[in-house]
Amino acid sequence: MQTPLRLGERLVKEGFITNDQLSIALTEHKKSGHKLGEILVSMGFVKVEVVREVVGNYVGYSSMSLKDVVPDPKALSLVSETFAHNYQLIPISIMDHTLKVAMANPGDILVLDKLKRHLQNPKIEVQPILVVDSEIQNAIDNYYGYELSIEGILKELETGKADLSSISVNSEYSQPMVRLVDNLLTDAVKRNASDIHFEPEEDYIRIRYRIDGVLQEVRLLHKMFWSGLVVRLKVMSDLDLTEQRIPQDGRMTLIVHGRRIDFRVSSLPGTHGENFVLRILDREKGIVPLDDLGLDKESYDDLKIMMGRPTGILLVTGPTGSGKTTTLYSILNELNDVGVNIMTLEDPVEYPMSLIRQTPVNEEIGMSFAAGIKALLRQDPDIILIGEIRDAETAEMSIRAAMTGHQVFATLHTNSAIGAIPRLLDIGVSRSIMSGNMIGIVAQRLARKLCKHCKESYEPEEFEKNLLSISEGDNYKLYKAKGCDKCNGVGYKGRLAVLETLRFTSEMDELILEGASQHALLEKAIENGFSTMAQSGIRWVKQGETTLEEISRVVNLTELL
Repeated sequence: MQTPLRLGERLVKEGFITNDQLSIALTEHKKSGHKLGEILVSMGFVKVEVVREVVGNYVGYSSMSLKDVVPDPKALSLVSETFAHNYQLIPISIMDHTLKVAMANPGDILVLDKLKRHLQNPKIEVQPILVVDSEIQNAIDNYYGYELSIEGILKELETGKADLSSISVNSEYSQPMVRLVDNLLTDAVKRNASDIHFEPEEDYIRIRYRIDGVLQEVRLLHKMFWSGLVVRLKVMSDLDLTEQRIPQDGRMTLIVHGRRIDFRVSSLPGTHGENFVLRILDREKGIVPLDDLGLDKESYDDLKIMMGRPTGILLVTGPTGSGKTTTLYSILNELNDVGVNIMTLEDPVEYPMSLIRQTPVNEEIGMSFAAGIKALLRQDPDIILIGEIRDAETAEMSIRAAMTGHQVFATLHTNSAIGAIPRLLDIGVSRSIMSGNMIGIVAQRLARKLCKHCKESYEPEEFEKNLLSISEGDNYKLYKAKGCDKCNGVGYKGRLAVLETLRFTSEMDELILEGASQHALLEKAIENGFSTMAQSGIRWVKQGETTLEEISRVVNLTELL
């Protein structure tokens, strides 16, 4: 294995980091003893993918820590405890026929050959990952020899062997309730859920996942398990165990499928007990390249043009869960460069990004959005992101920041792009300030994509043809949702963005200054090539990507009638 210095020199030589960054990381390495690669990533000097690639090319394998790792039960079932113990390895996850295995000596070809024979499945590729011996042995002791299926854990709890009151911060994995919660969290991440709901009823507990924007009931548990679940969730997220009368907020982090997953936890007292909602924040999926956002070509081109304007304010509007934050992060990620100073004000900061200065809003201590913008402007920013415009002061400060030579991005709660203009006027922004400083407004919704494995074509009814403007000679193929194993029987898998992009021109600015009505502004926008969200949604239906029912769930189609 190469020394930390050699890895650092390699990164400097290939231009990924500077000598100053290496010097800082080496100092921290000497103090903490942590691996150099991990330090460079945590400091934001280099992306984890770069370190893995360099280490992989130079040494032949990547490394990780098993701290807070939750192995996939399916992966564990593929390798026996005896084999894992004898060869000092433990499976972490299996995805797309690739089994990630933590090993004390990942370069041992003989062990890898024996492991492949042990798996008895030639289709499975083994990806070895370096982990220190002590962590391997601890993981084997923790994760083997215990029931891992939810049904098995519940049966174990029902026998009365588990003492629910003894769950503490130092609980071992032998505790069935610890395994039950870990299993549920892992299952939710595996299913690409965005939220997990633990909802106590009078006699039972309902567990629901929000997948592709829609809640799905996944389990019903007996009420006898509730006290243990509450204790475990509160311990993991550092909430007050003794307080059950007021709402609480917390955070926790787990390594699931070999990657870091953050959970934002919220508890709320209810009639049958505290209601828990966990927001899943997957960093790898939270910051999506602009090209992979699932935008139609027209919206993508408009967005790129608007991003090219050096000064002004760009608003992204839509309800909660419509993907506003993801779109803004994708824009920032595209603009992120060592030559620009990007600063954000968020409530709260969801996904940490390297090079970007991210500040959480805290109303309790007077750190509001408006006060934060004033502070940010003294930090020499080039680009500013405002998490949400809620009042006149924040709106005016945001637009004034755009007036003084900054590129500003912000979110606003309105139903349409054109509706943002009267909304800004309503909260007290003057027409003179708005005119000339608006780059554009993006209104957004997320619609579920049809599962490509099971979608079925069908002949549309007459009213559908009218709504979609399909004539007899048109060669459009429409599809409906069916459901299969790949999509958990739902018929949809993944989501696409339904956008309307309103780009401001000098004509639009003049109309705003003259006090033109919302209808007049919309007419001018359409004259300039503007497409409404309903029209954008219809295009996706005609392309066979989603259904008319799904589009009508998220977008008002009555304007087309």
